[in-house]
Amino acid sequence: MPTQRNPALLAFALCLITFAVNLQAPLYTAYAELSGYGAGATAIAFSGYVLGVLPVLLLLGGLADRIGRRALILVALSLSILATLTMLLAPGLKTLGLARLLLGIGTALASATGTAYMSELMHRGDNHRAASWVTASTSLGFGLGAALTSVFLLNGASLRPGSFYLHLLLACLAMLAVWRLPDQPPAARAPLLRLPYYPAGSLAYGLAILLAWACVGLVIALLPSILKQHGLANWAGFSTFCVISCGLLFQPWARRLSPLRATAIGLMVLPCSYALLAWGADRGELIAVLLGTVAASSACYGFIYLGGLSAVNHLAGKEKTRASAGFFLLAYLGFSLPVILTGMLVDRLGASFALLVFGLALLVGCLMVGMLLLRSQKSLPSPAIAPVK
Repeated sequence: MPTQRNPALLAFALCLITFAVNLQAPLYTAYAELSGYGAGATAIAFSGYVLGVLPVLLLLGGLADRIGRRALILVALSLSILATLTMLLAPGLKTLGLARLLLGIGTALASATGTAYMSELMHRGDNHRAASWVTASTSLGFGLGAALTSVFLLNGASLRPGSFYLHLLLACLAMLAVWRLPDQPPAARAPLLRLPYYPAGSLAYGLAILLAWACVGLVIALLPSILKQHGLANWAGFSTFCVISCGLLFQPWARRLSPLRATAIGLMVLPCSYALLAWGADRGELIAVLLGTVAASSACYGFIYLGGLSAVNHLAGKEKTRASAGFFLLAYLGFSLPVILTGMLVDRLGASFALLVFGLALLVGCLMVGMLLLRSQKSLPSPAIAPVK
């Protein structure tokens, strides 16, 4: 039977799963130097997360119905613990790639069932409120891990900061909490394979989130090495927190807009905010970097995220789960491939040139997707809803 405490316990667990994902972000440059690699290799290791996400996203959409929702959350927590232990035992860039792979699998498993499980635990199965809880807890976790590591690093450089041990402690407590949660019996005959689906009119929204998350990936994976050139490496975790978690501040506004308008606003904000943060990173202006990441977060995790997924769900009809998988497939492609290419440019031609090329590509992409949105013949009058990452 749903109780007021059960949703809070699940939200705590989801926050701890995503907490681990960017826990190591402020140490990316240190790992690269320790292993003797550059920005390109760092971006490849960072993208190990996507390699973990995609198989689950593409092929295992029905896994929660097969083995139960609680089991998936427990597996995801276990993988986050294993990833943190791996980085504690053998810090380095190759180990980071393995840890990111484990974290990608865990996050995908949690995403596959988080909103549905939260709805079941809430009184009367409030889907809208469940999605809001999941969005808030996961977005907070994604940014909080990196920020907390930066706080510990302010007290002195370390490859094993206290934030790693804190995550292990809290994640173990979360496992005990989830173990006591109720769960519905699994459906043995539920289909396991559910391929992504792209309904007519949804491509523009998928391309918009691809551009948005490419910007987020660049901030997480490549900005630390650029900031280090100006003696600001310890602030990398705060930039990660700003570019992810601050998007929560703009979600109430985005919910009141139509999906088309919310996405269009995000596409206008994105290149402007990137220009500010890239200029700040190149010049070593920390305030510009932080303001730029907050503005980028309004687009990436506010307007484009909420508006895009709401539009896709509206267009999908009864195929909402498969359409959401298709939306996130494009999102995670943006989270990886552009970041790898930009990292290679940093190694070959320098950070300033790479940031400029990425910015020009982002501007052209936003203009093209904006025109594609304007040409869309689909009517989407409903306000945006809160999704789960």
